[in-house]
Amino acid sequence: MPPILPPQQGFLALDTAKFAASFAADVAADKADFMANSQVPWGLKALNGAVTNPAWQTKPSWYLVATDDWMIPPPAQRFMAKRAGATVVESKGSHAVYVSQPQAVAEVIRQAARSVASK
Repeated sequence: MPPILPPQQGFLALDTAKFAASFAADVAADKADFMANSQVPWGLKALNGAVTNPAWQTKPSWYLVATDDWMIPPPAQRFMAKRAGATVVESKGSHAVYVSQPQAVAEVIRQAARSVASK
């Protein structure tokens, strides 16, 4: 289970002591510590928000599955990607794959841009 702390004044945050292991396990310790201590809490209301016109229903989408993610299990990521009809790319990485594997993330973005630009 992700180390989400009990709500504080309508906001959630991750336990900083467990942040690295669950969110950024493949990020350098000093950087993961900075991320843990500078995280911005997110509102409980965001979890219940309704999306009326999801872009993935009408636009092409891509999904990078982070195969070592402890926040959103890879099978759940694959399910969401399939539901969206996304082009799926997998990369070894934690939930913070954008920090630990920036080249993999950039390549997915390049792939998406090339695909859309050619249409």
